[in-house]
Amino acid sequence: MKNKHYALLVAFMLCFVTNNHSQVVVIKNGIGIHGGVTQFNILTDNFETTSATGFVGGFSATGNIPHKRYNVSFGLQFFQNNIDISGRTAVDIIENQNIEYNLKGVQATFMFHIKLASNFFTLDIGPQLQFNDKLELSNDNQSNLILNGYNALTAGDITDVSMFNANGIAGFTGGIGAFKLRAHYTYGFTNILNKLNDENLNTTGGDSDFKGNQSIITVSAMFTF
Repeated sequence: MKNKHYALLVAFMLCFVTNNHSQVVVIKNGIGIHGGVTQFNILTDNFETTSATGFVGGFSATGNIPHKRYNVSFGLQFFQNNIDISGRTAVDIIENQNIEYNLKGVQATFMFHIKLASNFFTLDIGPQLQFNDKLELSNDNQSNLILNGYNALTAGDITDVSMFNANGIAGFTGGIGAFKLRAHYTYGFTNILNKLNDENLNTTGGDSDFKGNQSIITVSAMFTF
């Protein structure tokens, strides 16, 4: 009788161990480095803006979950985004000039990679936190140009933008093996021009309420190992 009990106990334990072992999800971690180009703009009614090309580079850590329909990753990337804003030399001058600005900073991103075709092609979506420097004039000689839409607001007046911003990312990643290509769109949920509302700026002739959201298209190549 005891032998039957032992046999039943052993059989039960084997079934329990086998069942739990089958439920274990093996997560394979990988590190990737990437670099690419950006097309940056600020969506705003305050200024006449034109998107310009910048660059981005960084690294990410990815958790590859074999039996799930998604992977997850965390990444840090450094960027320099460029933008042109229209201005003029004086109030009564009609001829416009493109005032060149650049924005440097770092972005921390957490993304879900939904497997559309295994790991070969994924839909990427997730939040992003951004810390950036001030908006910097590429040419200091343009600092006194008057911004279109205003009578006295100059190019140098609007450099003190918000330094902490929250964004959302959506896009695709495709590739084979260690090499992948990515195309992402980033939208800024926060008002990057909000800090200008705290400045005592001369906004005669234009809107005194500054509001703008980042719009970024990024195309990059990534190597994983």
